Amino acid sequence: MNYTKINNLLGWICALIATVAYVMTAERSTSWWDCGEFIASAFKLQIVHQPGAPLFLMIQNIFSNLAGGDVTRIAFWMNVGSAVCSGLTILFLFWTITALAKKIVVKGVDGSYTSTDLIKIFGSGAVGALAYAFTDTFWFSAVESEVYAMSSLCTAVVFWGILKWENHADEAGADRWLIFIAYVMGLSIGVHLLNLLVIPAIALVIYFKRSKTVTSSGAIKAFLTGVVVLALILWGIIQYTVKAAAYFDLFFVNTLGMGFGTGFNLFMILAVALFVYGIWYSIKKVKPMLNLILISTAFIVFGYSSFAMIMVRAKANPTLNNSDPDNAFSFVSYLGREQYASEPLLNGPTFDAQVVDAEPTYTYRKDKDKYTKVENGMDYKYDKTMFFPRVYSSRDQGHIEYYRDYLKIPDGQSPTFADNLKFFFSYQIGHMYGRYFLWNFAGRQNDQQGQGSFTEGNWQAGIKPIDQMHNGGQNAIPDSLKTDPSNNKYYFLPLIIGLIGAFWHFGKRQRDAGIVGLLFFFTGLAIVLYLNQSPLQPRERDYAYAGSFYAFAIWIGLGVFAIADYLSKKMDGKIAAGAATVACLLGAPVLLGFQNWDDHDRSEKTTARDLAKNYLASCAPNAILFTYGDNDTYPLWYVQEVENYRPDVRVVNLSLLSSDWYMRQMKQKVNQADGLPINIDDEKFKKGVREVLYYQDMKVPGHVDLDLIMQILLSDDQKNKLELRGGKFENFLPTKNFSLPVNKESVLKNNVVPKAWQESIVDTMSWTYNRNYISRAELSILNVLLNNDWKRPIYFAATVPNDNYLGLDKYLVQEGFALRLMPISTPAGAEGTLVDTQSAYKDITTKYQWGNMAHASYLDPESYRMITMITNTVMGGTATQLMMEGRKDEARKVAVETYENMPKRVYLMRDILGYIPIINVLYETGETKRANEIVNRNLKFMTQNMRWYQDIAQTKPELEYSNIGTALRALGAYKSILATTSEKQLLQQVTDLEKLYKQQYGVE
Repeated sequence: MNYTKINNLLGWICALIATVAYVMTAERSTSWWDCGEFIASAFKLQIVHQPGAPLFLMIQNIFSNLAGGDVTRIAFWMNVGSAVCSGLTILFLFWTITALAKKIVVKGVDGSYTSTDLIKIFGSGAVGALAYAFTDTFWFSAVESEVYAMSSLCTAVVFWGILKWENHADEAGADRWLIFIAYVMGLSIGVHLLNLLVIPAIALVIYFKRSKTVTSSGAIKAFLTGVVVLALILWGIIQYTVKAAAYFDLFFVNTLGMGFGTGFNLFMILAVALFVYGIWYSIKKVKPMLNLILISTAFIVFGYSSFAMIMVRAKANPTLNNSDPDNAFSFVSYLGREQYASEPLLNGPTFDAQVVDAEPTYTYRKDKDKYTKVENGMDYKYDKTMFFPRVYSSRDQGHIEYYRDYLKIPDGQSPTFADNLKFFFSYQIGHMYGRYFLWNFAGRQNDQQGQGSFTEGNWQAGIKPIDQMHNGGQNAIPDSLKTDPSNNKYYFLPLIIGLIGAFWHFGKRQRDAGIVGLLFFFTGLAIVLYLNQSPLQPRERDYAYAGSFYAFAIWIGLGVFAIADYLSKKMDGKIAAGAATVACLLGAPVLLGFQNWDDHDRSEKTTARDLAKNYLASCAPNAILFTYGDNDTYPLWYVQEVENYRPDVRVVNLSLLSSDWYMRQMKQKVNQADGLPINIDDEKFKKGVREVLYYQDMKVPGHVDLDLIMQILLSDDQKNKLELRGGKFENFLPTKNFSLPVNKESVLKNNVVPKAWQESIVDTMSWTYNRNYISRAELSILNVLLNNDWKRPIYFAATVPNDNYLGLDKYLVQEGFALRLMPISTPAGAEGTLVDTQSAYKDITTKYQWGNMAHASYLDPESYRMITMITNTVMGGTATQLMMEGRKDEARKVAVETYENMPKRVYLMRDILGYIPIINVLYETGETKRANEIVNRNLKFMTQNMRWYQDIAQTKPELEYSNIGTALRALGAYKSILATTSEKQLLQQVTDLEKLYKQQYGVE
């Protein structure tokens, strides 16, 4: 039998199986989070958030061409790009496992393997590769256009490559494999940095192969050498090479008076020249080790050169141009992720520490003809610091409260080092790694994001009554969880097979097992150490540890060998090998594929795209729409940039608007959208200027005209500034009480206010600013208010947090998915946000799309988290307002539209509260059957889940207090609604439940 041909064929078959599965389950449009930004940027080769992924964007741009010009299919084909990369990852994983497996068996005299050995080798490859193919985390990334699929491919290729080198290391020219690895690593930097974590494992492979005498001390030195190489690439090549080029440019521009980029380009030319000379020298002097090091380094740099695309495209000023890295120092800032806060690693503050001193840090900005040194932040000194800080975050009060609650630290008491270690082991390792690991190999309870609750996002085995040591086991599990597609039961089988394979591997080939173990550690626990994650993450972070799960999948494959060896003691070896292969195929890949298919099949939904269109459809022509987070921004960028939907709306992300580069870009026209009416000179808000202006109460009486406020904030006159540390003077905010005269003629001319409310137009808008500082974001918004003169509609997305309204809440009117700024007085007796029913009703009935939410077999967490906002705010608010206006039939149509287009199942306890306005309108408009169906569905969900809370958390009911409180509020509201109907039996059921739960939880 030809081993190589069979190995190649079976590897490609596994890859094909995985790729077909991924393409079948891939999302047909954009997904949530970064996907919208990546797809839009790849389509037009634009600049994504720091630190960039230029190679990923260029490759995905190739896949976009497969859409054949159909812009609605571009996202799908980029998702296929991830599917292909993921399928190729499975190919290289198969070859990796078989390469490791065949080292365990002994060839025959003729150099061939026995059929028994071949079954075990190829069975191991198929089981391990396909098991990983259908794991939760890897499959999730395989069906969307994100960097992690391509990053996994780079990792797989590199690890396979080092085994390939090891197999041929004694042959002439074998070191070409090391150069190949170096090049792939350099390329991988243009995708994601996770691939570099393979380097310590590579160092050990080289040591074991090349060292004549292997010792423990030698292995440790090789490992440390690998860590040093990793550090040299991460900081030496990726960071300090570019920093050196930037300071070279600084000298040429500021000292020699030459143009921007002269020194940068010359540095790069000199670097290439040095490499060429060094390689020539190593050849001439016959220094093979120096030659290998220089060539490998050159190929890493060559691969890394994909980042040239960032500066080239930034100079073209594309629509999406994050950080505008068009010069040496902005490029350094971009690569260094200066946009994001860094986490302390070896020493840092505790969450209750106070700043006692601060020293400014500096960088350079590009001005008209030179670089200018500016403050880049502060290096803070704290009164309470700790070695290996894990409980450090005081970024918001929620983090502090979480630490105290999680660690049971009373108010006023500082955390001890024991508390610090408890958080590290329990939360960062247990919750943010161990939980993810067990998701993939033991089972998963559901896909709700876990923040410590028993009922959210935990792992489960599916073995009754064992269920994460819950007091009641699974006896009280609600139907909503039993039928949840993300409720996946693996019965520990993949985990057990992997552990058997790992122990067996260490017994048979300790060195190889140690290398796999090192890969497992560095792509898992080492990332935990480096990320030092704070609590209350905005999303699950399991994707960061996919490399660790990849390593464990190798051991799942080798579990076939271990089980076959055991069975061979009791039966024929060939039968034992076949039985072990079949058993492990059923216990890992088949089980994982069967359990995970339904909650990874995104082929039936288009929620991210459709809701993004709804945000834009809510806006009048040429509008300004302020958004806040990733999920109300990136999908909007996608539909505008790729599908060319509503390119007239200027989307403004408030989280980015505090940056000088973004504020500058907002002044420019893009696509069909005019720039924001900001008349502030760029020099007045450039980097280092007016970063943050603080409030200083000057006891100014009454409300102050916004024009005067802006003059004070933008004044360069020292009398309009306050003296701060070091004799530095800064502008300040003297009052929070603002006023803005209203040009009624302009309001009427531009149809800002519906005719029914034109009598309510105010002469002057007066409000109280709600912050103690003004960043560039607030400065921009206030300047837009001052200059717009109602010519362009101004909106806030419905998902923008209230404190970003700057105190303008009473002037915001809901129009579907957006709140429009209107200069009207609130009608007497009005409660909550006003709704422009004319506009909202038209959008709901003629424009909005719902992403197939009602009929898709699976909704991801980000999609079903939108349900409450839709039912309560968008649809419920509109329907309720229509009822108040006496437009009963229109209100009924909105309520029915909600019923028809929202899922017929309950996902979260808050949904039963969110449906209240719709239920009320359905009853009042005679839609009793539909109303009863919703109420009964919600009551069933609530009663079963309340019973479960009691069953699993008898000793700690506080873990579910939020959900319990939500249920009680909903019951009170349902009782009030049902009291006005003829549904007496349903009313009695609600009354009895409310009474029961109040007694159980001691609520008055």
